[in-house]
Amino acid sequence: MELAVISLLNGLSYGLLLFMLSSGLTLIFSMMGVLNFAHASFYMVGAYVAYQVSVWFGYWPALVLAPLVLGILGALVERYGLRRVHRFGHVPELLFTFGLTYIIVELVQIIWGRAAVPYRIPPELDGPLFMVYTTQFPMYRGFMMLLAVLMLAALYLVLTRTRIGLIIQAALTHPHTVEALGHNVPRVFMLVFGAGAALAGLAGVIGGNAFVTEPAMAHLVGSIIFVVVVVGGMGSLLGAFVASMLIGVLQTLAVAIDSSLASMLASVGIRVTEATPLYSVWILKVSQVAPVLPYLLLVLVLILRPRGLMGSRAD
Repeated sequence: MELAVISLLNGLSYGLLLFMLSSGLTLIFSMMGVLNFAHASFYMVGAYVAYQVSVWFGYWPALVLAPLVLGILGALVERYGLRRVHRFGHVPELLFTFGLTYIIVELVQIIWGRAAVPYRIPPELDGPLFMVYTTQFPMYRGFMMLLAVLMLAALYLVLTRTRIGLIIQAALTHPHTVEALGHNVPRVFMLVFGAGAALAGLAGVIGGNAFVTEPAMAHLVGSIIFVVVVVGGMGSLLGAFVASMLIGVLQTLAVAIDSSLASMLASVGIRVTEATPLYSVWILKVSQVAPVLPYLLLVLVLILRPRGLMGSRAD
């Protein structure tokens, strides 16, 4: 019971971090139709910028400055890069962001090196938040969850209760009408891309020290982000939230299960021996296949519901 509760809490915190990452990508896709392959790289840069700012000024200034820096960087990428290739179609956009990923990784390695940097949890958040039976739940995990929930609430309020949010939603479906009303739609797109990059940067600030800040971190989460976006439904923020929580909890609980299909069958009287076909598969522990589970879920969703759990677009 204790292991299940702790695994569930860790899964929720991991899922909320995935949502912070996927929400920016979903926002960009829903507005601009751009599937940004460099989004995970913005997450990585956010972690490195936060590390550098924390070295100079401390963690709390980094929590504010790193997303701001990434927002400006994202706006510049859209203004002087994506906007120039947008008129040539989606393939050049994908190739541009794909190439940008490698450029960012090389620049990070030139500036900070190839080894992991010592980006640590701030002392005031380094400790237990509460006890679950005999296991401590870290205070920083709770902080991650709180920040993600606050970000979700702020994003919802901005999109549904503010003038700029209404303009953004209108530009999504009727860009020419919005432009005819006097609004600068390209500028709105630039702000949205910058906001998406800022959200990735914020995830980097709180995820970089919870895990490891090193050049391969973008590659490690990049594929999972796209799984979340596709499973939730392309362009659906609510779908991204549901898929993030589902994948976070599923993967974390699976890691904690030290049983195999063979042992489960043995508990009901069915024996699996070396003569059984695919014996090596039957004896695999659930924890060993945990990294593959999100991709199995992706395949199942694409087969059964290609638009995703809550998607409304077929493309």
